[in-house]
Amino acid sequence: MSAVSMDHGSTDHGSTGHGSTDHAEGYKASRTLPLRVEAMRQLRRRRTLVIGAVLAAMPFVILAAFQIGGTPSRPDRTTFIDLATASGANFAVTMLFVGTGFMLVIPVALFCGDTVASEASWSSLRYLLAAPVPRARLLARKFAVGLAFSAVAVVMLPLIGLAVGTAAYGWGDLKLPAGISLPAGQALPRIAIAVAFVFLSELVIAALAFWLSTATDAPLGAVGGAVFVSIITGVLDAVTALGDLRQWLPAHWQYAWADALQPQLEWGGMVQGVSVSLSYAVVLLALAFRGFARKDVVS
Repeated sequence: MSAVSMDHGSTDHGSTGHGSTDHAEGYKASRTLPLRVEAMRQLRRRRTLVIGAVLAAMPFVILAAFQIGGTPSRPDRTTFIDLATASGANFAVTMLFVGTGFMLVIPVALFCGDTVASEASWSSLRYLLAAPVPRARLLARKFAVGLAFSAVAVVMLPLIGLAVGTAAYGWGDLKLPAGISLPAGQALPRIAIAVAFVFLSELVIAALAFWLSTATDAPLGAVGGAVFVSIITGVLDAVTALGDLRQWLPAHWQYAWADALQPQLEWGGMVQGVSVSLSYAVVLLALAFRGFARKDVVS
């Protein structure tokens, strides 16, 4: 413990890459903070277990609502929610529809926005850097694990929905709002494409939350900031007076995954949506790495 106290100043500077380069014999930066170790640390956290439990329970909550309230029916309008009870595939698509725009934003923002800021709030971030873990490697490892957990969350909701829906309503074709159906064997790959698009479209939220996580010591601020921006972009997308400017908003393309469920697969909207999401994500990640490399870590 005394060694840490005596060498605190020099080890922190060394972790930035601007100070001493003396390391213990056998030290290799490539061996610090393995992905498996970071993944297990995040998996054991209470917020991970709570988010997993909520996502796993949501299909059962929706199922109970349909059982109590009956099959949704609106003669003047047909949506994926109206067709939720047609088959297991329809129920899975309904869960994806319900999750898009807000429910899946929260776990993505949480897993990517809580990861660095929480270390700072616990005053353990400087000790990770004093290990010494290179700053760029620390961020890369934490963001990779955050993305992995986010991907599991995005896949988990429709996957459990598929299992619950199949048990409740049987296995069958995917009925579309247009009044036609996709064969069950063809529907599953299409749903997989839709899920992949939802994950890629959430990369902008992941990168934003991660950038905020490197800029603040308050995990709630990073997570809440990303969720707030998501809500604001959704509101702006509803302002039709903005015209073509809305195409630069990630929220404008969040439901483009529905194009994957058309009789003829359409890629245009999904490609544009992914392009916008990736473009913003690259810029935000660059800001995160650049800012953290120069940050004076004192907590």
